[in-house]
Amino acid sequence: MRIVTELTPFEQIEADALIVPVFEGVREERFGAAGLTDAGEVTGKPLELTLIHRPPGVLASRVLLVGAGNPDKWDAAQLRALSGAAVRHLMSKSLRKLALVLAPALAGSENVCAAVEGAILGEFEPDRYKTGDDRKSVERFAVVVEGGSPDLAAAAERGRILAGAQNFTRGLVNEPANRLTPSGLVEAARKMAAEYQLDCQVLDREQMEKLGMGALLGVAQGSAEPPALIIVRYKPAGGGSRTHLGLVGKGVTFDTGGISIKPADGMEKMKYDMAGGAAMLGAMQAIAQLKPAIPVTALIPSVENMPGSRAQRPGDIVTAMSGKTIEVINTDAEGRLILADALHYARQQGCTHMVDAATLTGAIVVALGHLNVGLFANDDRLRDRVLAAAKAEGERMWPMPLEDGYKDYLKSAFADLPNVGGRWGGAITAAIFLKEFVGDTPWVHLDIAGTAWLDDAKPFQAKGPSGVPVRTLVRLALDWQE
Repeated sequence: MRIVTELTPFEQIEADALIVPVFEGVREERFGAAGLTDAGEVTGKPLELTLIHRPPGVLASRVLLVGAGNPDKWDAAQLRALSGAAVRHLMSKSLRKLALVLAPALAGSENVCAAVEGAILGEFEPDRYKTGDDRKSVERFAVVVEGGSPDLAAAAERGRILAGAQNFTRGLVNEPANRLTPSGLVEAARKMAAEYQLDCQVLDREQMEKLGMGALLGVAQGSAEPPALIIVRYKPAGGGSRTHLGLVGKGVTFDTGGISIKPADGMEKMKYDMAGGAAMLGAMQAIAQLKPAIPVTALIPSVENMPGSRAQRPGDIVTAMSGKTIEVINTDAEGRLILADALHYARQQGCTHMVDAATLTGAIVVALGHLNVGLFANDDRLRDRVLAAAKAEGERMWPMPLEDGYKDYLKSAFADLPNVGGRWGGAITAAIFLKEFVGDTPWVHLDIAGTAWLDDAKPFQAKGPSGVPVRTLVRLALDWQE
């Protein structure tokens, strides 16, 4: 999709379709729409779509009126969804040259960026492995801002970079586990890093054994696929920053549950259990292009969790890199084990602040459904930074408790701690477990189990991987103030 900004009047734009937002309570009479408005077909309700053919007064062949909802609630997130819904609707009709019209009052850089993001994210389809030549796509997408500043082109470019990175993440998560093993994730990371001039290092099993990463390696031992710890580094020009942001993402390329095997129903979705790791790689792709002032290092521990003949068993005790011993009560609580070693290693690498993202618990889905990421933090200031970045990017997050009292659920008679607590507060006890491995480093844990995958398509986004929380992580790095 080619992205452009147009500063000429929208009436002069040649396109297969103009996309025009319509707000509730605002009568739309242009394009011959007065009759439709009077008939109640154009109301401005969110994402209502009305396609007008051969509209008078414009060069475009069609106009798509898209409901923008209440103008008092309008923000960049609403525009992102509107743009995506419009593109998906028009793309389904094989229209390839589209232009979204923004009134001057709506034409700030955040809105231009969001419009481009919505279009690119809306075009994504998870059908890579379908045969046939009927794949639909958009050739050109213009954001039309009559009399706008040429600087808006930079905002459009930022939107292209962010959405491209998010779609890169979605593409990785969408890969089936027979095609994206831990070694395949390593290959993807190396290829991305080489393209965007990032440093990429990969620790193999032997190196991790020497470092004492017993928690990570215990999960990997049931699979014939070798584990890896992927490390991607961005260093800003000039240096001198006191901050070093660490992004740690769970990279389980397939999760059977191990010996504590999952039910067969829905297990095919477990290819998405590396969505946290994929998000970190996507964030690094955007960071490399947008160049924040602070160094950022992504660490992705990657394994398969399989019930092979060498698989770890419930009751096994492993020693993490930090020296803590862990009783493995449930082998399906594997994500926290690999993250434990990765978080400790991130501290050793000099990360002063850390954010991890993981499809960690079904309990967070019970608590928050599929709308909000569960956010846990040991530091109020970093929590507030992440929440501010998430709000700016329209990625919903909800702060969850991380009180020391919850540690009472994590007791073992045989080791320093078990890898699961009891039935209650499962997402919280998982975060409490991770907290044991971050020390006094400011840290935020994002449980994305309910938000990393859409079970049903939305008007603005295809079924499948969402790419959450790529944009939040990039915004966090870009907006960082010492």
